[in-house]
Amino acid sequence: MTSDVLIIGGGIIGLACAVEMKLRGANVTVLCRDYSAAASHAAAGMLAPDAEHIANEAMLSLCWRSRALYPDWTSKLEELTGLNTGYWPCGILAPLYKKVGEHEVSQAGIPYADWGSRGAEVKKEFIPSPQSPAYWLDKDAIHEYQPGLGVDVVGGWWYPEDGQVDNRALVKVLRNAALSLGMEFKDGVTVEAIAQHQGQVIGVQTNIGLLRADHYLLAAGAWANQLLPLPVRPHKGQMLRLGVPEFVTELPLMRVLFGENIYIVPRRVASGERSCRSIILGATSEDVGFTPDNTPAGIQSLLQAATRLFPQLENYPIQEMWWGFRPASPDELPILGDSHCRNLTFATGHHRNGILLAPVTAVLIADLILSQKTDPLLTNFHYSRFQNQSSTTTSMVTHPPNFTNGHSKNLSLQPADLKLQDSGLIIAGKTFNSRLMTGTGKYRSTEEMQKSVAASGCQIVTVAVRRVQTNAPGHEGLAEALDWGKIWMLPNTAGCQTAEEAIRVARLGREMAKLLGQEDNNFVKLEVIPDAKYLLPDPIGTLQAAEQLVKEGFAVLPYINADPMLAKRLEDVGCATVMPLAAPIGSGQGLKTTANIQIIIENATIPVVVDAGIGEPSEAVQAMELGADALLINSAIALAENAPAMAYAMNLATVAGRIAYLAGRMPIKDYASASSPLNGTITG
Repeated sequence: MTSDVLIIGGGIIGLACAVEMKLRGANVTVLCRDYSAAASHAAAGMLAPDAEHIANEAMLSLCWRSRALYPDWTSKLEELTGLNTGYWPCGILAPLYKKVGEHEVSQAGIPYADWGSRGAEVKKEFIPSPQSPAYWLDKDAIHEYQPGLGVDVVGGWWYPEDGQVDNRALVKVLRNAALSLGMEFKDGVTVEAIAQHQGQVIGVQTNIGLLRADHYLLAAGAWANQLLPLPVRPHKGQMLRLGVPEFVTELPLMRVLFGENIYIVPRRVASGERSCRSIILGATSEDVGFTPDNTPAGIQSLLQAATRLFPQLENYPIQEMWWGFRPASPDELPILGDSHCRNLTFATGHHRNGILLAPVTAVLIADLILSQKTDPLLTNFHYSRFQNQSSTTTSMVTHPPNFTNGHSKNLSLQPADLKLQDSGLIIAGKTFNSRLMTGTGKYRSTEEMQKSVAASGCQIVTVAVRRVQTNAPGHEGLAEALDWGKIWMLPNTAGCQTAEEAIRVARLGREMAKLLGQEDNNFVKLEVIPDAKYLLPDPIGTLQAAEQLVKEGFAVLPYINADPMLAKRLEDVGCATVMPLAAPIGSGQGLKTTANIQIIIENATIPVVVDAGIGEPSEAVQAMELGADALLINSAIALAENAPAMAYAMNLATVAGRIAYLAGRMPIKDYASASSPLNGTITG
């Protein structure tokens, strides 16, 4: 089957995204493996960005935005289905304890000692955000506001803009909305693998066969790591439901209690049937993998914490116990946005905030997939933040400035402090930390080549297949000269004058890579150059060879003239990159095709690698500042008087140019603008 969008995951995130995209006209299919184990069940439906005290600014902004969407979002769903979501902006009360004989620290960062005299101090210390106010209640006020609290509650915070939704009812409403809109559901479907080719998903292998779509959304929650190497792991949460006895005429709580290791959520029923009134207690957070079932220890911990906070619950009957698996990332923030494949998007890792973030995730993901509109907030949740290195930190040397102003003897700006969001260089689904590629030819000795490759910090090295086969000068023993366990070989078809020759040599190059241990290396740098004087590539022969090699499963990196139309044609046939020349090979003339390279960069959706012509580091910086994804530099390094030193300089230049591009240059003006402020200056 094929569809516009195929969503892997039928939890609340997958459903919310599905409904949003369906309402925008997309054809959507949802695959769901085990609805009952989803994180949607291991939740109480709290909408609590303020009570949670979220420290990350971007995450707090995302949560606030989503909470603001809830009234209209749930109303739209209820109107569409005629069902109730249980949305209730009831506010959240966060009681705090005093522990006798201990200097316990409160949620506001103030010791609990002698709270009777320090309530005002705590309130002063905690400054509520204007966007979401919070109010301090002292002991008398909080017990009057919520009767029945434990005797050791000495105060607390009231968050009037937080609330709740019935998470189970919401999921049911979303499924009904999806069905009423004509969406296709496939329950009980296990995705076994995501088939990829040339940086694109070509289908998902499932227990019912191969399913295809134009675009794929991974919203598999805690199971995402079983399909792709994402740092998402399951955190089990146990919960239980207490029934409100018949003799209790009113629901004992009219707001959520957010306590120490416990939350207590009153759940009312729209029909008003008292027998259906209940109290939700949750939730444990257990890093035990996919270990199922409730445990005595888990349930006991919840009951003890709940009855301490609200003692009368000890007489309420237990109606139900359950568990589920929250998807947790290392920083407990979601993974949202583009992936290493151009037709695969991520929406996973929401941890305990999946219910809260459902509406905003749906909007942002629908904008991204259907309109190619990227909200700036998404950059904070890109999967690349978990990579150990990025191109902005590769061999990046920082010297601490010698500021001695009485506050610090030595200040050092680390790359992480720059807050530049950048993924690695991704070619055909493979990620590289360095954006500089080098070659192996023209060096004076093998030793000089080895030192230069090391100094460049590169991870991709081109190898001329024909020259290695014939043991051409400078290529003897090349197979043993480099550590191919660390360096990715890029076989090239240098010396080929026709498409037929290039195709044949590319096949030999793939076999050569396998012999060196790179079994999965299907890369080839495609060169078709019949011109012996200027060494300019043949556009027609290059396109013909590229079409055939793509069909044979190669990741094709074609070397071309800086021709925007040819670049687009090569992208359309499935090439992994385009590699426009800056100037003729080995000329060292610098960037002579800047205008055309800029056009190629603006229109490409695959990496653009500037190849040939760069002679010095300043030109490398310029190429990267244009927005090139990477550089391939050989002659400028190999023919320098000190090749390893020049390789190191090119490394730094590539990094500097990339950082400058990400930082964004100042606007160019036709007039002067003073750097120093004019106000407060001394006048005669």
